[in-house]
Amino acid sequence: MKLARLGPLGEERPVVLDGGKTYDLGSVTADIDGAFLASGGLDTVRTALAAGELPELEGAGAQRVGAPIARPSAVVCVGMNYAAHAAESGAQPPERPILFLKTPNTVSGPDDAVTIPPGSERTDWEVELAVVIGTRAAYLGSPAESMAHVAGFALGNDVSERQHQLVDSGGQWSKGKCAPGFNPLGPWLVTPDEVEHGALRLRSRVNGEPRQDSSTADLVFGVEHLVYDISRYLTLEPGDVIMTGTPEGVALSGRFPYLAPGDVVELEIEGLGRQRQEYVAFGDGLG
Repeated sequence: MKLARLGPLGEERPVVLDGGKTYDLGSVTADIDGAFLASGGLDTVRTALAAGELPELEGAGAQRVGAPIARPSAVVCVGMNYAAHAAESGAQPPERPILFLKTPNTVSGPDDAVTIPPGSERTDWEVELAVVIGTRAAYLGSPAESMAHVAGFALGNDVSERQHQLVDSGGQWSKGKCAPGFNPLGPWLVTPDEVEHGALRLRSRVNGEPRQDSSTADLVFGVEHLVYDISRYLTLEPGDVIMTGTPEGVALSGRFPYLAPGDVVELEIEGLGRQRQEYVAFGDGLG
């Protein structure tokens, strides 16, 4: 299944996409959030969809697309999780997953404009596979237990301000990761049965020019290992998001310029959809 949230910011309506049509989930849930996932909401949607109980939503294609999950309690990110990206950053691939956090207010719609922080000259893009947790995961015994706790996958952009991340950081990365809107997510939450998450092509472009082009097959630590490993250090709640890392081809490499107002970033992961964001200056009515 592909689930989404459509409508103005703060007024998104939950929907499910099936057979080229969009169906309103208002009779099933008020939103797609942690409570919905924890209560078995995905199974409820499957049942209602199969029974023909969901009304089609007219005009869905003209509506704004919001993030496919509302109000995650945590956004847990993994650094240096592609060997080539570690190399372009001047580092060796890690022996254990490197974790950092983004604040929940970084999560935005896939096509929402992104505000460049005031004075920033090093705002960067990072296409990533996002994992959405479906049931609480704490102290898992092995990676084999992980997928039972995964609701689905989404396309994400771990937008980063590298001066804040690497120079002003004091040794932690989150200063460069937590500006509002710095985690465009979606357009869809796609259930695991619809994608082969271990071999998905992911790409990014800036102003139409290719930047990243890789596969999740090149992850240093795969999804199952990440969910297991993270659960050993913190409890993952339903609706939480794990950003699994980005491949080579970002501005930090020195091969490409950083983002400036007016730039357009497009990202895609096969089976998970596409994003398009315009980057705007702080103070342009969006900062």
